[in-house]
Amino acid sequence: MTLPNEPAPDTSAETAPGNATAPAGGAPGLSALAAARIAVDVLLDGGVRHVVVSPGSRSAPMAYALAEASVAGRVDLLVRIDERSAGFTALGLALATGTPAAVLTTSGTAVGNLMPAVMEANHAAVPLIVLSADRPEELRGTGANQTTVQPDLFGEQVRFAADIPAGTSPQRAVETGLSAATGAFPDLPPGPVQLNLAFRDPLVPSPQEGLPEAVERQRYRVGFEPLVMNLPPAPEELPERRTVVLAGHDAGPVAEAFARAHNLPLLAEPSSNARFGPNALGPYRLLLEHFGPGSIQPIERVVLFGRPTLSRPVASLLARADIESALYQPVPVAWYEPGRRTELPLENLADLAEFAGRGTSAWLDTWLLAGSAAQHALDHVVSDEAAATGPSVASLVWRNARGQLLLGSSNGIRDVDLAGLPAPDPAATVYANRGLAGIDGTISTATGIALGGRQETTVLLGDVTFLHDAGGLLLGAGEEQPDLRIVVLNDSGGAIFSLLEHGGVEETGRYGDAVERLFGTPHSVDIAALAKAYGVGHSLVSTTAGLAEALAQPVQGRSIVEVRTDRRQLRQLHARIKDAVSAAVAGVLAGR
Repeated sequence: MTLPNEPAPDTSAETAPGNATAPAGGAPGLSALAAARIAVDVLLDGGVRHVVVSPGSRSAPMAYALAEASVAGRVDLLVRIDERSAGFTALGLALATGTPAAVLTTSGTAVGNLMPAVMEANHAAVPLIVLSADRPEELRGTGANQTTVQPDLFGEQVRFAADIPAGTSPQRAVETGLSAATGAFPDLPPGPVQLNLAFRDPLVPSPQEGLPEAVERQRYRVGFEPLVMNLPPAPEELPERRTVVLAGHDAGPVAEAFARAHNLPLLAEPSSNARFGPNALGPYRLLLEHFGPGSIQPIERVVLFGRPTLSRPVASLLARADIESALYQPVPVAWYEPGRRTELPLENLADLAEFAGRGTSAWLDTWLLAGSAAQHALDHVVSDEAAATGPSVASLVWRNARGQLLLGSSNGIRDVDLAGLPAPDPAATVYANRGLAGIDGTISTATGIALGGRQETTVLLGDVTFLHDAGGLLLGAGEEQPDLRIVVLNDSGGAIFSLLEHGGVEETGRYGDAVERLFGTPHSVDIAALAKAYGVGHSLVSTTAGLAEALAQPVQGRSIVEVRTDRRQLRQLHARIKDAVSAAVAGVLAGR
């Protein structure tokens, strides 16, 4: 989903991905620093408040211009030596603030390191602005050091791409990029853009130039507290239907309000920011089989808010041909292509209400009773385990989170989806990189979220996800420290695969230790030593009591809480949970 190509102005060549870029040509024109200052002014006037900078020589004009803006109190600068970490930090800043955030790199491989963050921003509709510095036209294709084909490097992953020739004004390209990033164009959701800025020597200020007098930047915190909405009760004339409300990632509190207004059960993923209220069910994915085609009260319709990403039972529900489903879509979204899903897209709540109808007291009560029995059975199985487990850790983190909570991909977010008890009201704003659901850059994303939201932040992630972004712990001398608690569920490998088909293959022994080596990826990394190397506090726990004590401590600066667990019995634990829930729910439904 990219901005259609438009005629290029005289000052810069703007293209949609895949189209040819006009050469610069002509006289040198603007100096590198003059062009950079124009770009910075337009970015800041357009709402950019945070820029993450990775060092490099070709990007120096932008770095100097940003330094000038920083001491003038106009922008917050963050410096990261690793471009991949820089990209995800900017992603986190954009998520927490709801405003576009930029990342600046030099030329060459530096730009390529941003691809994972750009891909996530694309599918999650996050306004990430890539400022990639480049060689001038006359040096491209000559074998000049750190020179490659950077225009349109991100292809269809960006909403807009502009190759801005050296010596020309970047104003129009930057303005168009900001509009594309923030969703200002019809039928185009927000998302990442690339502004490829070519610079000629000299790349440094003249001897007569220097930083202006420093002005203290006024700090502010975006007021993104957990939200609760209210909608009027569903009209009595609406038909009674056995409908469920499914709240996927980024659904928002409107999903909870709709379910409550229409007397319908609410099945909400943790990162929906709708997993609360009187109609919300905890282990809902284990309930779905009890409301299938052969049950006494089968589901008739599904109303979907946001993007469902976490479980196969939900995917199976949405794939059923005998159930009608509708998707609430008031604005363009980035996570699917039009016509590629079976749900009926509806733009307003009035049409959605007509589709959903209203639930009877018997319909909602049956779900709530089943959900209560399921939660009780699950809690009983989990509490029987003396050592900490994924579900018990997830339950505690969910219950104790305040401010902002980031859930890592893999088992972490799924454990919360299973064991996180919905509260009457939301206590934290929940984030997750569900655009592509990768484990890339999770620590860096959490750092950006913490710095952008300026409130205490917790991130729950597995050891493989943690190690994948261990470099995200590196903050240079003088860089701002976030209030960030990192809870690492360390089971010495990738536990999620044991819960998939690969776990069954491993149990047969037919492939020897291949499953453990290729999917489990066992390791013996000393996380305490790693934390010490980066100057981050560390504590080690192995029981839920120890974790509860650690979570009760205030979040000040950065700390790592490492929870040691054993993944060898995880498959059996989940089987016991499923059996206990199934028996409990069957007993409740038999009495209805």
